[in-house]
Amino acid sequence: QVQLVESGGGLVQAGGSLRLSCAVSGRISSNYAMGWFRQAPGKEREFVAAVHWNNGNTVYAAAVKGRFTISRDLAKNTVYLQLNSLKPEDTALYSCAAAKKSFFGIVPTFASDYDDWGQGTQVTVSS
Repeated sequence: QVQLVESGGGLVQAGGSLRLSCAVSGRISSNYAMGWFRQAPGKEREFVAAVHWNNGNTVYAAAVKGRFTISRDLAKNTVYLQLNSLKPEDTALYSCAAAKKSFFGIVPTFASDYDDWGQGTQVTVSS
């Protein structure tokens, strides 16, 4: 089990940028993948982006591809999500999650594949 703590959310105007951080503590094996999900009020949780801890493979949701960038810093045990060109529809609670069994470098995109979750950080984009 790992512990995840997100930070970096806030209020930003449309077109602006934010960088979210997810500090990871605990034992991380080479089979881990780290993902970001978001949930807006009254909507289902949705996948945003994920990265394989070992090989750095990344996957993005179509809605954010080209605007968001996920990365990880192995030395700092931190995962980042750079949010650019933000839109009001990006407003949501963003949560970091860890998947223990991401074998063969495959990065999971379903929430059910993730084992540990952070509390989330709120991103609000004004028009």
